[in-house]
Amino acid sequence: MIEIRHKSTGEPLGRVEATTLAGADLREMSLNGADLQGADLSGADLELSDLVEADLRGARLVGTLLAGARLIQADLSGADLSQARFGAERHGRAALLNGANLGGAVLKGADLRHAELHNANLEGADLSHADLRVTDFQGSNLRRVVAQRALFIKANLREVDLSDADLRDSHLNDANLATARLRNADLSSTHPGGFTVINLANFEDADLRGANLRHVLAQDVNMRHADLTDVDLSEAVLGGAILRRADVTNANFAGVELASVTMEFANFSKARNAVIPPYKKNLR
Repeated sequence: MIEIRHKSTGEPLGRVEATTLAGADLREMSLNGADLQGADLSGADLELSDLVEADLRGARLVGTLLAGARLIQADLSGADLSQARFGAERHGRAALLNGANLGGAVLKGADLRHAELHNANLEGADLSHADLRVTDFQGSNLRRVVAQRALFIKANLREVDLSDADLRDSHLNDANLATARLRNADLSSTHPGGFTVINLANFEDADLRGANLRHVLAQDVNMRHADLTDVDLSEAVLGGAILRRADVTNANFAGVELASVTMEFANFSKARNAVIPPYKKNLR
């Protein structure tokens, strides 16, 4: 039998009739403030469990089911959540990770669809191949995350810090990145001919200084008032994009078709390699 105790008081919170927590049935358990630091919960079922303020630092949660789990203010720093399932499925509810600490966590291939991660810390986390569709990251710290080939489709990334993030080959279609920070983020590709997709995404007032958007697919993207200083947009597909009042100082537009781009009040005289159609040269 395994006894799970509170991280501060040592009070027993639950007992499991097993010799290991790996693969254990912990559904709907009340584990508020539980001490699970370094625990092996691989393959365990924690659906609808209460893990508010739980200590899961360095825990192993590979393939763990966390649909509907309450992880508000939980500390998951350094935890391995590869292939963990968080998202809303047919009979489940999305996980609540508001304010959670997932700094450096491994979330490769994790299913975080529809999860709430307001003001969470994911700095340096590995989100490669993760399913983050319609996930709400508003106000969170995603600096230096590795999120290659991740699905951020319709995700809320408003006010998120993605500085130095590796987003190569990911899909951010229709995502909301208004006022987000993406300084020096990499949205290019890991292989020749590949591309990151940001069609219909909202980057209004976003800070993209120094970002790599080479060959990005950015049709109908909104970059009103965005700071594109020193951004590499060479070979990008910008059909229907809105760059009205964007700062394009020293941005590289080599090989970019600008005919259908809305560019009023964006000073392209400060951009590099921009071929302005004749009928747009007098735009302000």
